[in-house]
Amino acid sequence: MKFCWCTISVESMEESLKFYEEIIGLNITSRFQAGPNKEIAFLGNGETQVELVWDKNQKLLGNIDGISLGFKVDSVDNMIDFIEEKGLEVESGPFQPSPNIKFFFVKDPNGFSIQFVETL
Repeated sequence: MKFCWCTISVESMEESLKFYEEIIGLNITSRFQAGPNKEIAFLGNGETQVELVWDKNQKLLGNIDGISLGFKVDSVDNMIDFIEEKGLEVESGPFQPSPNIKFFFVKDPNGFSIQFVETL
């Protein structure tokens, strides 16, 4: 069995696509209308993708605590600099719970936690 994708309901498809393309570095692999008031986009070329769903008729739950998407980076320090240059805030961290890993969190445009991880 393979893990295919993680679905995120979004308030603004354009704002969310901009974040996942420019900040995370994922590319759009598929984007389509799924009805008159619904749009879906898939991002990422790996085994697991991110699915963004905009539905005019869906009420979003707001901030989801306890769930995050983790993305590996070469340098946490460089990524923090990049995040700040883009006008975003570090939500928490950086943390280094062991000598082998360092990470921090930001929020995507929908309040979803994104973790950037460096293995040392």
